[in-house]
Amino acid sequence: MTTLPISVFLITRNEEARLPATLAALDWADQIVVVDSGSTDGTVEIARAAGADVHHRDWTGYGPQKCHAESLCRHDWMLNLDADEVVTPALEQELRALWQVPPAPGAWKLRILNVYPGDTRPRPFANDYNVVRLYHRDVGGYRDHPLFDRVDLAKGGKAEQLRAPVHHFPLIDWHHFIDKENRYSSYQAETAKPRRWIALRLRLVIEMPVAFVKFYFLRRHITGGWKGFFFALTAAFARTARIAKMLERADANARKVPQGQVPAAKK
Repeated sequence: MTTLPISVFLITRNEEARLPATLAALDWADQIVVVDSGSTDGTVEIARAAGADVHHRDWTGYGPQKCHAESLCRHDWMLNLDADEVVTPALEQELRALWQVPPAPGAWKLRILNVYPGDTRPRPFANDYNVVRLYHRDVGGYRDHPLFDRVDLAKGGKAEQLRAPVHHFPLIDWHHFIDKENRYSSYQAETAKPRRWIALRLRLVIEMPVAFVKFYFLRRHITGGWKGFFFALTAAFARTARIAKMLERADANARKVPQGQVPAAKK
């Protein structure tokens, strides 16, 4: 079967456990670009064995890594995936149908649906993320931000919607989930711009219940049984931990202010 003139790009680091499934579902893509930030496991070897163009780049943040990967794509049409995301057969069929007549430059949103550890498919009525991942370089690209990696479209640009989903396997097991959320909340707190001390204190109180409602009800983890409840609870705790770590950072910065000056975060 012929390949589609699309460059799929991924950023990786120590993803040997999940990367094989991701790459195996990309035999329809004409090019696969992998930008690795220093894996110490078999990630690089697995990517090369699958025929990917593998490049090393020291980690400078999500946005910069993806911007660099874009620059390595030889096709104008690009699809970004995480190393733990798998294109479903239904999505491949939808893409092939779309390319029967090459589309004009544009952008498409993809539904990214989480799969819990031990499961093979998303929970019923899953509603996790719906973001631009497939786009032409003339109409959009990733912004150079270390934390928020999203595609910015050209002024007036509007994304269309693909119906079939991508399956996201973010967790190897539940221990991995807790460790991952702890590390990511630390990275968020270190990378985010300093916030006002009073605002952080207020958010610390409301973050947990608000985030839990968002994950459990709005993103429909309520349909995931005990796994859905634990996912929503842990994700909400991680959001709260991020605020606590930002407060810790603000307090540490305040202690460095010379005597007689008012800390900027408390003005």
